[in-house]
Amino acid sequence: MRPSLIFTTLAASAAAVCFSLIGPTAVAHADKTAQETIDQLQSEGYTVNVDRVGSGRIEDCEVTSVRNPQTQTRPVRDYYGPRDANGDRRFRIIQVVVSQSISVSLNCSN
Repeated sequence: MRPSLIFTTLAASAAAVCFSLIGPTAVAHADKTAQETIDQLQSEGYTVNVDRVGSGRIEDCEVTSVRNPQTQTRPVRDYYGPRDANGDRRFRIIQVVVSQSISVSLNCSN
């Protein structure tokens, strides 16, 4: 694999990891209910782990934190271009997201 392709692949993977660490924490705004926050994270592909204080209804809960985004990836060969004289094709290694999880803390004691 060419060094520039390795660097490009590593840079793209690093950017994806950085976004996954920063992106979800920005979702918990005061204008969203707890259920809306959970639904949004699930629509983004996250498995949401909820921990809560109190036994109130979800409608009465307040999001206190969104944390610990975890993304599991695996390397996959991405073939491209025509086959050469030996029948081989060029490929690059890309990271495919296998699973994502995140924790949401709720205060339901009101």
